[in-house]
Amino acid sequence: MQRKSTQAAILSFLAPGLGQLYNKQILKGLIFLALDVLGIWYFAGHLYRAVWGIVTLGETAQQLVKVGKVYKNIPGDHSIQLLVEGLIILIIFFIFLWFYILIVRDACLTGRLRENGGTPARFSQSIAALFEKQFPITMLTIPAIGILFLTVLPILFGVLIAFTNYSGPSHVPPKSLVDWVGFKTFVDLLTLKTWSHTFWNVLLWTIEWAILSTVTCYFGGLFVALLIQQKGIRFKKLWRTILLIPFAIPFLVSALIMNNLFNGEFGPINQYLGYFGIPKIGWLSDPSLAKLTVVLVNAWYGIPVTMLLMLGVLTTIPRDLYEAADVDGATAFQKFKNITMPRILFITSPVLITSFAGNINNFNAIYLLTAGGPLTGEYQFAGHTDLLVTWLFGLTYANNKFNFASAIGIIVFLMIATVSIVSYRQTKSFKEEDLVQ
Repeated sequence: MQRKSTQAAILSFLAPGLGQLYNKQILKGLIFLALDVLGIWYFAGHLYRAVWGIVTLGETAQQLVKVGKVYKNIPGDHSIQLLVEGLIILIIFFIFLWFYILIVRDACLTGRLRENGGTPARFSQSIAALFEKQFPITMLTIPAIGILFLTVLPILFGVLIAFTNYSGPSHVPPKSLVDWVGFKTFVDLLTLKTWSHTFWNVLLWTIEWAILSTVTCYFGGLFVALLIQQKGIRFKKLWRTILLIPFAIPFLVSALIMNNLFNGEFGPINQYLGYFGIPKIGWLSDPSLAKLTVVLVNAWYGIPVTMLLMLGVLTTIPRDLYEAADVDGATAFQKFKNITMPRILFITSPVLITSFAGNINNFNAIYLLTAGGPLTGEYQFAGHTDLLVTWLFGLTYANNKFNFASAIGIIVFLMIATVSIVSYRQTKSFKEEDLVQ
């Protein structure tokens, strides 16, 4: 003879809600049955078209047909709409399947409770449990669903676009259909001369920028913090306040001001230099100087943040260590090398890694100051100071090269994820955390 838990699970598997009815949970069973019928009705009319839309991306393009003496556009399939709608319906379908599994599990657990002589919970008790015993799960379900549609869906869409030919001027809906092309976009990006030359040069500058901007902000902030912490420095609070002013100003405002200050034609900096007979300098028009300028401006804005972090870390280092080093006759450099720096790296190494990863995607620092310029005919839709992320932006919003932009986005993600994970696992703080656990 089958046990009640098995019978209830089988019935709910055949039709969600039957198991609850078997367990004498009438109202809950009827609600689940109604949701089951609603789900079957919805997916019967939408699931096939969703899968068809994702697989084919449409079969009929927009056509221009002559009707009498007038030409009219006959709408066709919109590939991108089909892809987005298909992804939405598939996500809803997987939510439905997850809910289906929970219903079967609920029926099985209630049946097991009956086997042990227990009484199934009434509907009011089940509702109360959602806001008492299962309150954390109930509250996490809403943001989890939001993450699916607002985070997972855009990521999936962006990844899939890289495997299509969604690019202007030939494959932009609704005029034309979009097709799946596999890894062709990645191959063209890495091997086709017109694209690969730009990609490798922009990638090289992106890495250079990430290293330079991270190093200047990190060690610049450390240097300023050490100066402020030195004995004999008066008005320390005043110095900290003054040095924090650049960070207190919104970066958008700072970047626009700096853009005008370093303007090669009418910028105040060149005007002041002209008083001393120095000719105009192309701070933002010369490729090398433009790169140097964005690094300096980023350091000017980023050093105060690092300074605050370093000041906090320096206060955690026990003074006994320095006093013992003084007794042993250690020099200032030896104390910095053997006491200060190891402690700082131990605490801030994760911050250093995240700063490096963040600078790879530092869109504002480049776009607001140089907009990727100065432009060059050698690059495909890119300038000398373009990072991969700003190049991606230009390809998307100015040139309709959506597939290439998506491919670049995937490469940036893989690069950041690999560097961050590998670097973090090599830090002393991570290794010692494993030992503690």
